[in-house]
Amino acid sequence: MPLFVHPDSIVRTIWGRSDTVLLIFAGASAEFALNKSVDWLYFTGKLPADPLGRLFSTVGYAQQIVFAEEDRANGAIDHITAIHKGVEANRGARIPAGAYLDVLFMLIHYSIAGYELLERRLNFAEKAEVFDVFQRVGRRMGLTGIPGDFAAWEGMRRQAVRDNLEVSSFSHDLYRRYRKSLGPVRYALLIHAQVLLVPGRVRRLLDLPSIHWLYPVVQVYKLCRWLRMDKGIKAILLPPRYRQQVFGLERKMG
Repeated sequence: MPLFVHPDSIVRTIWGRSDTVLLIFAGASAEFALNKSVDWLYFTGKLPADPLGRLFSTVGYAQQIVFAEEDRANGAIDHITAIHKGVEANRGARIPAGAYLDVLFMLIHYSIAGYELLERRLNFAEKAEVFDVFQRVGRRMGLTGIPGDFAAWEGMRRQAVRDNLEVSSFSHDLYRRYRKSLGPVRYALLIHAQVLLVPGRVRRLLDLPSIHWLYPVVQVYKLCRWLRMDKGIKAILLPPRYRQQVFGLERKMG
C-alpha cells in the first residue's frame, strides 16, 4: 500500500519530532487568534473551552495524514472535510474558502519555520516538498485557489498575511485563555517562541516583544536534545494534562 508521504521525505522528518510539532503549534496559535474567520472556531465552543487541546487536535490530524498509507490519509482528510461540513450545516452558512487556505498555508509556513529554527535551513526543493504534501491535502478537501507551486505559494502567503489578519475581541480572548491554560512561565515561553516564528506583521498586530532572548535558549535545548535530555525538559515545561499528547507526537523514523 503506497504511503501518502514518501518515507524519505523531509516532511516526515519535520512532523516526526514532537518539539518541531510544538513549534508549529506555537506559530499557528498566533495566527488562529488573528484570522478574520476566527469566529468559526468559536461557533462550536470547543476552541474557547480548550484552546490548546483544539490546536493540538489540528496538528495531530496533520501528523496522522503525513504518516499514513494513502488510503487511510485520504480517509482522514475526508473525515475532516465532513466535520467542517457539519459545522456549516449547523450554522447555516459556509466557512469562507480563504479561511481553509489560511490554515493550509499556516501548516506549510510553520512546518518550514519550526524545522529551520531547531535544525537547519531547508533548500528550495525541500520547501517545495512541504508545499506539495499540503497542497495535496487541500485538493483532496476540494479547496480551490491553491497555487500551482511553492514559488506561487510564497506570493499568496505574503498576501494572506497582509490581508486576512486583524486584531479582534476574539484575539484578546484567545490569548487570555492561552495564559490561563499554560500559566505565566509557560505562557512567556509561548510568546517568545512566537516571536522567533511568526511573520513581522503578526508580531506587530499582537504587539509581541522584539527581544529575541529565546535564541540562546534554543541553542541550549538543542544541546540537551543531543544529550537525550529533552524529554525531561518537556516534562517540566509542558502542562501535565498535555504531556502524554505531546510525547505521543514523537514518531520513530526509519
